[in-house]
Amino acid sequence: MKQIDWYFDFISPFAYLASESLWRFPPQIELRPRPVLFAAILNHWQTLGPAEIPPMRRFTFRHIRWLADSNEIALTLPPAHPFNPLKLLRLSVALGNEIEAVQRLFRFVWAEGCSADDPGQWQRLLEELGMQDAEEQLAADKVKNQLRENGESAIETGVFGVPAFVLDGEVFWGFDSIDFLLACVEDPELLESPQMLAADNMPEGLQRQR
Repeated sequence: MKQIDWYFDFISPFAYLASESLWRFPPQIELRPRPVLFAAILNHWQTLGPAEIPPMRRFTFRHIRWLADSNEIALTLPPAHPFNPLKLLRLSVALGNEIEAVQRLFRFVWAEGCSADDPGQWQRLLEELGMQDAEEQLAADKVKNQLRENGESAIETGVFGVPAFVLDGEVFWGFDSIDFLLACVEDPELLESPQMLAADNMPEGLQRQR
């Protein structure tokens, strides 16, 4: 059975779209959800998220709207973006990162348009999930350490954005990479083709000053 690590952050609408497309993965795949703090990954690679660049932000949310409609995925935008996803990430870890729980947390934000910063909405979610003692569980060192270790593992593997799927050490980034990923599952030699190797070894040309 093939194993795929799935790195995600609830702040990412593209990760939400990916979470609604997991049904496409064949049964011989073991998908291992790995929540990470996207901001830490951006800081490591010294880059910005799409919502942090004004023209890109406008396009991104238009694109998300179109992608959701085109793929028949429910979408209600949250009250504001970006937001602090830390409580949701820790809740995912506390729930064991079970796929159904991860999808429920994504839908809380992106299908229902709710916020973990809204006390009433947050409390209703916790009660639904049977997490009445969530404050203590989310503050546990075990939960915090697991989230931090996920981020370190992602960066060490070469993950630079979310969602990211890692198959045999290869990173597949973005909702639109799922077809590419599944093709590589179907044909394990795909990345060894002469054309792919040529792409891997594209010479670097001019570099802009930083």
